[in-house]
Amino acid sequence: MKIAIVGTGYVGLVTGTCLSEVGFEVVCVDVNEQKIKLLQNGGCPIYEPGLEDMLRNNIRAKRLTFTTSLASIIDEVDVIFSAVGTPPDEDGSADLRYVLEVAHTIGRHMNKYLVIVTKSTVPVGTAKKVKMAVQEELDKRGVSICFDVASNPEFLKEGDAIGDFMKPDRIVVGVESEKAQILMEKIYKPFVLNGHPIIFTDICSAEMIKYTANAMLATRISFMNDIANLCEQVGADVNMVRRGIGSDSRIGSKFLYAGIGYGGSCFPKDVKALIHTGEENGCSLDILKSVESTNEKQKSLLFKKLQKHYQDDLAGKTIALLGLAFKPNTDDMREAPALVLIDKLLNAGCKVKAYDPVAMGECKRRIGDTVTYCDSVYSAIESSDAIFLVTEWAEFKILDLDKVKNTMKHAVIFDGRNIYNAEELRSHGISYFPIGQPAVEA
Repeated sequence: MKIAIVGTGYVGLVTGTCLSEVGFEVVCVDVNEQKIKLLQNGGCPIYEPGLEDMLRNNIRAKRLTFTTSLASIIDEVDVIFSAVGTPPDEDGSADLRYVLEVAHTIGRHMNKYLVIVTKSTVPVGTAKKVKMAVQEELDKRGVSICFDVASNPEFLKEGDAIGDFMKPDRIVVGVESEKAQILMEKIYKPFVLNGHPIIFTDICSAEMIKYTANAMLATRISFMNDIANLCEQVGADVNMVRRGIGSDSRIGSKFLYAGIGYGGSCFPKDVKALIHTGEENGCSLDILKSVESTNEKQKSLLFKKLQKHYQDDLAGKTIALLGLAFKPNTDDMREAPALVLIDKLLNAGCKVKAYDPVAMGECKRRIGDTVTYCDSVYSAIESSDAIFLVTEWAEFKILDLDKVKNTMKHAVIFDGRNIYNAEELRSHGISYFPIGQPAVEA
């Protein structure tokens, strides 16, 4: 079986590489000629642990190839995964133009039965639009060719996408024919040998499952951030609260960590899209509106703590940002809290020094040289008035506290991910401001 993946972004490239890893012949398609040339030469346009080595191995094995022309390979493949971008429109809805462009291209060039699989995160009803777009092109050609549309949402965590794909908790596939189901079972058989299931549903339910999963996780994050802010006011410790409720089997411990808000390519976009879908169908998703509002406010929390500590006297202060990516093990800065904090700090007249193990190039692409990029943690904190811990990279978890104390102008840490020990910092003469826990003044 030969498989085409249209779109070589995060989802498409991981999907194509992992499918080739288990022996399928895969061709990845993208209109970006520069990206395709990079991939053909074994380069990787995104940072994801383990992806580049796996990609190069499968290129050498000739199981993984790349092209800019879907039309040129459409007769060679049995299944086409559409993994193109669905960026948010101004009203929060998912922009489906690229998804439908792929559908129209398939309809113009297909000559045999195909299964067309939507892998992109798309709103309920998208598969129907894809089916109509393909059929419209077939009707224009005056030909009758059978095809199926399926929905196969992705559940990949940035930073651990290879593990998620190769050893999934579950695989969700929405189909409307037995023929399509048999083909999808064949594709995913190598990935369910660990005993986890393929869940077959109708197509609308599959589309809804992806949005609902991300909205639920985003809700847990915003809920705990609200609780953390209340903990600070009443003198409670959110870490103790988290352990207490997380031990309840009905709740569980995941996604209950307080911090400075979620970012990335999925949660913000998907929450907005689900809210918009609700409005289109006469359902006001008030809980999700609050989730979104809480998250946006949370991204500014460290700045507000800094304002309070320095009594609004921030002009000329130097702030060291440790971490720029929205989470560790990725260079993704989409909707990253760091961008909000940088903007507020610069507007307040602060100088910003930043260090991130992999995301500084992406940051520079986005905001240029408005901040000073440093080559290590300690060059960033040198002569600074405060540290903002923004992303919990492993190398930030153990600091030389004597060096921190002696090289900073004012030894103050604002911890956006609660990774440090308050008493240990105080014993080294460092003031500490975490999230949802009592602050410690040295």
